[in-house]
Amino acid sequence: MESSPPPAPPALRKNWWGRNWKWFVPTGCLGVLFLFAIFIGAICLLAFSVLKSSDAYNIALSAAQSDPRVIAELGEPVTPGMFPSGNTKVTGPSGEADLAIPVSGPKATGMIYAVATKRAGRWEFSELVLQVADSKKRIPLKIPPP
Repeated sequence: MESSPPPAPPALRKNWWGRNWKWFVPTGCLGVLFLFAIFIGAICLLAFSVLKSSDAYNIALSAAQSDPRVIAELGEPVTPGMFPSGNTKVTGPSGEADLAIPVSGPKATGMIYAVATKRAGRWEFSELVLQVADSKKRIPLKIPPP
């Protein structure tokens, strides 16, 4: 009597990782990169908002927006750009600021450079000028009265 071959063992079913690693690994890596990009973006947004909320920034921008020479050169309205740079450090009634503020108008763009020191609660600018883009023209700015 011939014996029949033994039945084949049932196929082993792969575990979750074995079935899903091909989509999980790239998705997980992209997810980590996405979260890292959001974290860096949040830090940049916080830094820009801190600069834009400083008194030195607002005084310098107001000086440019109210100066007739700036309006003649850039056009009206003079609006601030998205990415100011520099730093501010304020401790109570004293502080320092060194800022570069991009501005633009209908006619041209430029950069406000402001270097200031705060003493006894009052900002004093050692430099406050507008450099018009694509030219060597520098317009010294005066602080508007409060």
